[in-house]
Amino acid sequence: MIHAHGLSKIYGRGNVEVRALDGIDLEIQRGEFVGVMGASGSGKSTLLHLIGLLDRPSSGTLIIADTDVTRLSEQERTIFRLNRLGYVFQDYALVPELTAEENIFLPSRVRGMTATECTRTCRDILGLVGLRDRVSFLPGELSGGEQQRVAIARALVNNPALLLADEPCANLDSRNSVLILDLIRKLNRDLRQTVVMVSHEDWHRKYFDRVLYLQDGKIVEDPGAKSMPATP
Repeated sequence: MIHAHGLSKIYGRGNVEVRALDGIDLEIQRGEFVGVMGASGSGKSTLLHLIGLLDRPSSGTLIIADTDVTRLSEQERTIFRLNRLGYVFQDYALVPELTAEENIFLPSRVRGMTATECTRTCRDILGLVGLRDRVSFLPGELSGGEQQRVAIARALVNNPALLLADEPCANLDSRNSVLILDLIRKLNRDLRQTVVMVSHEDWHRKYFDRVLYLQDGKIVEDPGAKSMPATP
């Protein structure tokens, strides 16, 4: 599903050069739920941005779903993101003036779906995340957990090959965090959805099939591999 070799990202030049990622190799299989963990500044977000085609590596190769994405043009990268990847952000990234359905509807129309197809698909996916009765609600009328479920529905509506989640529970309380993680894990299992999720919470480990632990831009042995903190 994902294969990277010698993947590096360098910011700045000369004396101010910063190696956010330093020649990492990784492989993620289809259907895996992989956590990306590490201290602040270790390279977690940089790795997610490269996998999500939001940035380009300085060197190395990155193959996603049999496509060498490092060789794609900007237009090809945009099309790949739109059709093959789904994103869940920690701040939900919903348009406040649009209803739950419309927030999902908009990117679907960009992909070329008809209005009728969009309506049916959007309501189906909202049902999947338990929000069928919130179709016409604005983001401001939804709880934080409900907003994040809308964001997950939006990410899944095109049945992406890969779901990327950047600390999706960062703005949620413990109860809603559990609900969101339970949902992502269920979708991962039921749909064989490949998930790569950045997290800083040790108790999230129990949801992951395995952890990629970053330190100073390199993948190192996971220091928390033997500990399984209880859910809060």
